Amino acid sequence: MAQIRPHTLSGFMELLPEDQKKMQRVMATLRESYALYGFTPLDTPVIESADVLLAKGGGETEKQIYRFTKGESDLALRFDLTVPLAKYVALHANELTFPFRRYQIGKVYRGERAQRGRFREFYQADIDIIGDGRLDIMNEAEIPAVIYRTFHALGLKNFRIRVNNRKVLNGFFALLGLTEKSGDVMRTIDKLDKIGPGKVRAVLVDEFAVEPEAADKVLEFISFPGTSAEKLAFLRRYEGKNETFDLGLHELATVVEYVGSFGVPAENFEIDLTIARGLDYYTGTVYETVMTDHPEIGSICSGGRYDNLAGYYTDRTLPGVGISIGVTRLFYVLQEQDMLSKDILTAPAEAVVIPMDTDCMAFAVETATALRAEGVKTQIYFENRKFKQKIGFADKSGIPFALIIGGDEAAAGVVSLKDMAAGTQEKLTPAEAAAKINAALALRRRAQAIRG
Repeated sequence: MAQIRPHTLSGFMELLPEDQKKMQRVMATLRESYALYGFTPLDTPVIESADVLLAKGGGETEKQIYRFTKGESDLALRFDLTVPLAKYVALHANELTFPFRRYQIGKVYRGERAQRGRFREFYQADIDIIGDGRLDIMNEAEIPAVIYRTFHALGLKNFRIRVNNRKVLNGFFALLGLTEKSGDVMRTIDKLDKIGPGKVRAVLVDEFAVEPEAADKVLEFISFPGTSAEKLAFLRRYEGKNETFDLGLHELATVVEYVGSFGVPAENFEIDLTIARGLDYYTGTVYETVMTDHPEIGSICSGGRYDNLAGYYTDRTLPGVGISIGVTRLFYVLQEQDMLSKDILTAPAEAVVIPMDTDCMAFAVETATALRAEGVKTQIYFENRKFKQKIGFADKSGIPFALIIGGDEAAAGVVSLKDMAAGTQEKLTPAEAAAKINAALALRRRAQAIRG
């Protein structure tokens, strides 16, 4: 039989067991943080009918989507978690209680060019709040608190949540006579960090026929410096000139007013008028979160308010607000920057029971069962090997404790507990061994995913 060289497709991540444990710690922290704010878990199909996923499609979405046929069915892999959520709430609206809060951590697929830190298959971690008919601005004010709590729980300290409001931008564009070009202008200024102000101006003028004077005013407006309070004062200069602008300013001011009460420190939050978010379905508050020590990485958490997304599937008005963390990309960056904690237990088990011969097997099984009952993740080494190979397995696997059981230990109802790191060994009952292991590993079990 001809052998096929094993290989993984470009843009698809596979992790070794140690790193997979760290990834699982990141995702467990996300779940715990989201649940703390009353978000319920949800899972939607990876494969959907293409017409469902492409209801708002066209453009880049249709180019990047993985689409295929099975029989007569036109199918596609989901490219984000927001569109499937819109379908879900439209389908189950009569069975849900609103406001409906859900979190979802799952894989999504985009057929774009694979490059450093960009993947074709990757995990996203989303939260969304969906209202029935309306959704109060206070939901948007709470989102920065969820972002802050989540990254703080992961161990990330140096980050900034940047907030803006699309109504403020659309209202200002209307004052400049750019209403019909607002989508193009929005998508262009969203690239400011990547291409710089000069290129943004050139694109606005040359590609979208924005008057040079208007382009300069757009850049001057979004680049206004200062604290959040100073930016709000700047925005109030335009108050009373456009209804959409005034509503956006009120919403933005409300978010700023309450963000401190929600527990977000001032150093982790700011108004940034350059934040536009390129997706057309955002209608109000928009968010981006950056690592202040690594601004070149770009946003590690983004999202915003949307009012019409479920309209592709129902006449019922189901507005929402949400954020998304690209977990795979974030993990890649943390790994590359050596920011993942060394304290996380990445071994397959916390203890391994090593019977010296078959006569000890019954007591070895009883010991492992007793340890598991006390919450100790335990393996039994069943293989008939020499002792050096048995203890070498524990060492190579990084398992912190080995419980060695020979004939004398089995007869006395004790184990020889070996601390693999310290090299010490003592005889204890299985219950005493479990207590010692639990005490020794208590801090490491709670270790944050990211090094402070």
